Amino acid sequence: MRLPSMMCILMLLVLIQCSQLLRAELQGPLSESASATPITEPEAVAATDPHSQGGKTDGDEVTTAEKDANAPPVDSSSSAPGSNDRKAAKLKETEFAPRTKVMPAALFERLWNDSLLKQQKLKAQIEAIEARQAPAVVVERTPEQVEAESLYENAMEMLTKPRTDKRVAFTLLRKAAAFKHPKARAELAMAVLLGHWMSFDFHHAADEFESLANDGVPEAHLGLGFLYSVGVGGKNVSQPLALLHYTLAALGDNTLAQMAMGYRYLYGINVPISCEKALIQYKRVAKKVATKVTFSNGPMVHRVKLLDELENPGSHETEVVDYYQLLADKGDVQSQIGLGQLYYQGGKAIQQDHQKALEYFTLAANAGNAIGFAFLGKLYLEGSEQIKADNETAFKYFSKASEMGDPVGQSGLGLMYLKGLGVPKDSIKALSYFTQAADQGWVDGQLQLGTMYFTGNGVKTDYKLALKYFNLATQSGHVLAYYNLGVMHAYGMGMLRSCPAAVEFFKNVAERGRWSNRLMHAYSDYKLNRVDEAFMQYSLMAEVGYEVAQSNAAFLLDREEVHVFNDRHEDLIRAFYYWKRAAGQGYSAAQVKLGDYYYYGWGTKTDFETAAALYRKASEQQYNAQAMFNLGYMHEQGLGMKKDWHLAKRLYDLAAETSVDAKVPVTIALFKLQMLAKIESIKESPYRFIFYMDENIAANWDLYMITILTLLLGIIMYTRRPFQQPEPVAAQPQAPPQPPVNDVAAAVPVNPALGAAPSSAEAGASATFVSAPEATSTSTIPETPKASSGGSSRPTVTTSSSSVGTSSTSTSSSNTLDPTD
Repeated sequence: MRLPSMMCILMLLVLIQCSQLLRAELQGPLSESASATPITEPEAVAATDPHSQGGKTDGDEVTTAEKDANAPPVDSSSSAPGSNDRKAAKLKETEFAPRTKVMPAALFERLWNDSLLKQQKLKAQIEAIEARQAPAVVVERTPEQVEAESLYENAMEMLTKPRTDKRVAFTLLRKAAAFKHPKARAELAMAVLLGHWMSFDFHHAADEFESLANDGVPEAHLGLGFLYSVGVGGKNVSQPLALLHYTLAALGDNTLAQMAMGYRYLYGINVPISCEKALIQYKRVAKKVATKVTFSNGPMVHRVKLLDELENPGSHETEVVDYYQLLADKGDVQSQIGLGQLYYQGGKAIQQDHQKALEYFTLAANAGNAIGFAFLGKLYLEGSEQIKADNETAFKYFSKASEMGDPVGQSGLGLMYLKGLGVPKDSIKALSYFTQAADQGWVDGQLQLGTMYFTGNGVKTDYKLALKYFNLATQSGHVLAYYNLGVMHAYGMGMLRSCPAAVEFFKNVAERGRWSNRLMHAYSDYKLNRVDEAFMQYSLMAEVGYEVAQSNAAFLLDREEVHVFNDRHEDLIRAFYYWKRAAGQGYSAAQVKLGDYYYYGWGTKTDFETAAALYRKASEQQYNAQAMFNLGYMHEQGLGMKKDWHLAKRLYDLAAETSVDAKVPVTIALFKLQMLAKIESIKESPYRFIFYMDENIAANWDLYMITILTLLLGIIMYTRRPFQQPEPVAAQPQAPPQPPVNDVAAAVPVNPALGAAPSSAEAGASATFVSAPEATSTSTIPETPKASSGGSSRPTVTTSSSSVGTSSTSTSSSNTLDPTD
């Protein structure tokens, strides 16, 4: 305690000294005329009173005359020559040195006083203007306006909930619009513009937006900005007008307009790049999202990229859900937990349904599963449309899960103790439970622990530990962790301030708001073959900066599936700009597609160098196999870069190593490259005259090629002609021993319906079973089969003493083919 007290005393002394010097500085140096001025009464008393000299403090004003009077007499005769000059210089030095040191402080104080005076003057002027204005008259709303507002609020609440009838919501909006409710009219105009639950009517939407924009409705300015940016509804594409309307809508606190302006300032789209302005816009939106984040972290939003889905089609999610549901019905606890979590957060295949989640978690809890107890606690702690919040029940389930060591239950108990939900507040217990959950890697425990260290709630503020736990929570994608990191980077709390990092975090948070459900609506429309409706919704989300929406809108235009514009050239131009925006946000597939557009000149001029730069960027940053293959081809042909076959082969090999799907095209490309290398080697050999033949031959190369192909086809047909088998030899000098007669007869079944002799091949085969001694005197002669008692017949094999020639003749005479052979 001594050290802080001594430091305080020293600081006070320094401040007193500075105040004295500042006071002297503000007075300024005294001139000779100033010293001759009459002395005021206090100064005269101080000069005549001998006791006042000893009691004069350092802060009192001392004139030059007083200094001269108090100075001891100097003997001029005893002083050396030039001593008077040195003394005068020394006196001047000692008088003005401290005053020049405090000059910056004096200037700062003067500037500060000037600014305060200006603020006071401005405040007085504002008060005078407000006093001259007439007081605002509060106009009471009519019953129709009250009813319209109620209808609008009910409709918007139904639209935000996942399991509601949207047709009823739009019916309420129509009733509210009939009462001239401005926001209801704007919402209906946006619905007919996007084709969402209503039919397309671009011109009606444009008329409504223009009418409402004149009244200053922010949603109408947003709609007009979108119309001018896309070029529909009778509006030509005009980015300046789009920027103007987006700015007006953002000033009216429209969320999507604020995101659109933040995105444009971040990437410099029709405006100068300004990280600070982008930070202001995204921070406003991120704050709105963070204040509405629930304990379940909100519904899950799947950002499906249509290009990736086309190239890598996965399994159908509905089939997977059906399989897990079958296992869950049979009592599999893990399947019950998985389905419960899917229904708890919602997903691509199923919608969020807390009632079904409650059923599956109850089944798992009845089986003694800790995760089932923990998620039951989360359901009852948060509450929903189907489940009423109950802190007591939540505490019971969290306690059971915590006793079994489950981190979800531990985190839930910590949250209840931290906020006093059904239990007394106890930050020490909360810290203990959060620490146990965070040590097991649970994201909620990491987030809450970081929040306690960030705010100093129950613990000493420690920004480094807060940063550590927030970074861990972001690995699991918690939206509040991203928001807190954005705040720390924006204000430089515990680290150096970084505007780009803060904007990146706030943009991530802003894109997780409830408006991101439009991405799922667009994907559902695409799956239902409503391509135009999907494109319009993707276009709106692309305007506000969603990279997945930009790539999907470009994908639909690239495949000629959109029929909104009916002009292929315009489609390619729009697709080019959407690919360009998606590539600017780091999507490697978009960079490859943008390179293709520059390579082929689709929607822009052909530019091989830019295409090669985009391919190289995608291959180096994202290890894209298609980009590597394209770079290899451009090196092979020397397009936009130096011709280098060795580097082309290297890139082909890298593409094959990166992706299995690239092995077949890489093999063909390498074969072609080897052929080109052989041709080049022939050109350098003595046989190079082949490539310098008569121009007549070179002009008719197609005829020679056809001739060569015809000859090759003839050779192939000659070699693949039917092969005629030679007649079997009657006797062979060395043949294997003949098997028993009964075995041979059983091994060669004959169709009883045909009855006649077997084929020559069968005869030859039977002759080979004759032993070497008997080959010269015996042969097998087929006879007419005799019907047995069972209705089946078998050939009878007999021996005869006929000559070899007779056997050969009889064998060759039976040259008919058996159908059963």
